Amino acid sequence: MVPATDLLRVAIIIGSTRTQRFGPTVAHWFHDHAVEHGGLDLDLIDLAETPLPADLDQTDDVVAALSKRLAGADAFVIVSPEYNRGYPAALKAAIDSYVDEWKAKPVAFVCYGGVSGGLRAAEQLRQVFGELHAIAIRDTVSFHSCWNKFDDAGQPLDTAGAGAAATALLNQLTWWAHALHVARETRPYPL
Repeated sequence: MVPATDLLRVAIIIGSTRTQRFGPTVAHWFHDHAVEHGGLDLDLIDLAETPLPADLDQTDDVVAALSKRLAGADAFVIVSPEYNRGYPAALKAAIDSYVDEWKAKPVAFVCYGGVSGGLRAAEQLRQVFGELHAIAIRDTVSFHSCWNKFDDAGQPLDTAGAGAAATALLNQLTWWAHALHVARETRPYPL
């Protein structure tokens, strides 16, 4: 069992690598909210700063370093835009580059975009992570027409609504993270 004094390690992954991306704004807001939530050791992983090689079969320091960070996490939060009704290629490459690191761990989604708010990308990600034996958290934080939903300081205009959604997501994520941590410690995950 995770002692009450131990922090859960949560990796927050920024899935977009485009130069004009909005992901860091959303991710940093969520990170700050997660700090306020408490009980978490947060690792902010920006895929734009963690470029994976084209040939992932090769031994590479970047691949090994990211593997260690993912393996050490008790849970994940994927911050993803929606591109053409899906999620970014860089995020797909990062997910598919690893297998065991995701197993028997919860994954939550903070998404953003235009009219759909990134929800179509989140639904596709649920299927992908299910295939990797990860548990997708039901609640999602979603920002529709995101460019008009944050102020110049990077804070949501609807702080109460966004904060409530983030708190609900974090409450579910930490419940699953504790439960699955105990399960992984007491008995190996079967395949």
